[in-house]
Amino acid sequence: DGRMQDQNGEIRQKRSDTKVETLRKTYGDDFAKGYRSDAQLGTVLKREGVDSLDQLLKKK
Repeated sequence: DGRMQDQNGEIRQKRSDTKVETLRKTYGDDFAKGYRSDAQLGTVLKREGVDSLDQLLKKK
């Protein structure tokens, strides 16, 4: 899903200003295919018509 654990083990949502490049390190080079590496997650979500990273990942 769109959450990550921080150093304290707390779960947090991915921020909409997270860069695609950063997310590709976690989800692979095919993540957000067709988008530039400097695109922001919020932009990708809006263009793909989904509200969260989890929904985007399930859309594949």
